[in-house]
Amino acid sequence: MKSILKIILGITLLGAGFFMGTSWKTSDTTSIESDTTSQQLLAKEKIEEVAERKGLNSSELATIKLFERATPSVAFITTSNVRRDYWSSNVTEIPRGTGSGFVWDKNGHIITNFHVIQGADRAQVTLADQSTWTASLVGYAPEKDLAVLKIDAPKNILKPIPVGMSDDLLVGQSVYAIGNPFGFDQTLTTGVISALGREITGVDGSIIKEAIQTDAAINPGNSGGPLLDSRGSLIGVNTSIYSPSGAYAGIGFSIPVDAVSWVVPELIKHGKILRPTLGIELAPARTAERFGYEGLLVMNIFKGSGAEKAGIQPTYREKNGRVKLGDIIVGIDTNEIKSRNDLRLALENYKPGDEVTITVLRDNESVELKLILDEAK
Repeated sequence: MKSILKIILGITLLGAGFFMGTSWKTSDTTSIESDTTSQQLLAKEKIEEVAERKGLNSSELATIKLFERATPSVAFITTSNVRRDYWSSNVTEIPRGTGSGFVWDKNGHIITNFHVIQGADRAQVTLADQSTWTASLVGYAPEKDLAVLKIDAPKNILKPIPVGMSDDLLVGQSVYAIGNPFGFDQTLTTGVISALGREITGVDGSIIKEAIQTDAAINPGNSGGPLLDSRGSLIGVNTSIYSPSGAYAGIGFSIPVDAVSWVVPELIKHGKILRPTLGIELAPARTAERFGYEGLLVMNIFKGSGAEKAGIQPTYREKNGRVKLGDIIVGIDTNEIKSRNDLRLALENYKPGDEVTITVLRDNESVELKLILDEAK
């Protein structure tokens, strides 16, 4: 009888140990999240306590809370180049530069400026918890000065930044920039929106329209960091400054978040922006002007392209040697076309396969043509 009781007791203890072990493992998988939540609650209580003790006003307290909420989403980016010694074949990693970025999603996508990673062989991303991760390049768009990196960090330490809108911004509203100027991580600067609808030049010479101008201090190293509104939502990506001396002069620019919101998914999915094209070769910018026209003169038509199917006429030389001007593109739907930048910006509103109405000048007469856009190679 005693032996039977011992066996039953042993089985009971083993079962209890198994379930206790299972429970411990389960709680262990959520311990990091629980710890993070606890730390956030403690931080909030500490902020309230310090604010009350110091007599901080509501505006100061709101800025402090915004910074505490936003910093876990902001990243510090360092880049380097790899050099191999000709004689010894030893590989040396040479620091190239630093910049800022922010967490886009739980998959580890990090957004920054293209010029931050341009020309680099390697990039590392340091998150707010000071963990450092080797990044891979997912895609980039020089014409928008945006790039997407990816790190293989655990989802529980990745805090995507809240994404806002930029089409309803107002001059004078408060903005907040967080980044890593001169390598000093997690730096907050504040200011207002000074102007909207600015045009800035991208790293490839393209015009970036609808840029946000701000007086929030943006210095070297801030590039790629977020510009936030008073709710802590992303409204822009800090990209450049205007300064005759090279130092901050109170004029900084950010790429509007509405552009970021359509460019980034394209880069994540395709590695580039899938741009539509007309399927034409344009004459040099001044050629049409020399003949007294405003618009883009068509020099050549690519075989099988949308332009050929639509009946757009190229420039050619007649038998007598005279040059017969091709069509001069002056409009796409409601967009007036006077320059190559006008054409590029107009095509950003469409995708390959869309049908557009092309307005051309042909023999001094306006002609409208229906054209199916091709995909740029």
